[in-house]
Amino acid sequence: MRSTLDGVTVRLYHLSEAEGGGAQTLRYGSLADALAMAAQQSEAVQDGLFIATDNDVIAYLDLIEE
Repeated sequence: MRSTLDGVTVRLYHLSEAEGGGAQTLRYGSLADALAMAAQQSEAVQDGLFIATDNDVIAYLDLIEE
């Protein structure tokens, strides 16, 4: 099980599946801020969201479903 503090700095990014797509950073900031921003995105965008900490990367939808 993953655990971290809500104040830890993370990178929230969207990984595009489109041809030639890449990772677009949406926010560098606290986990709490990143989760709030992710929750405001459409379902289609949420499907491609990832949160990266110093030593882990997890899909946003996997994180909120735990």
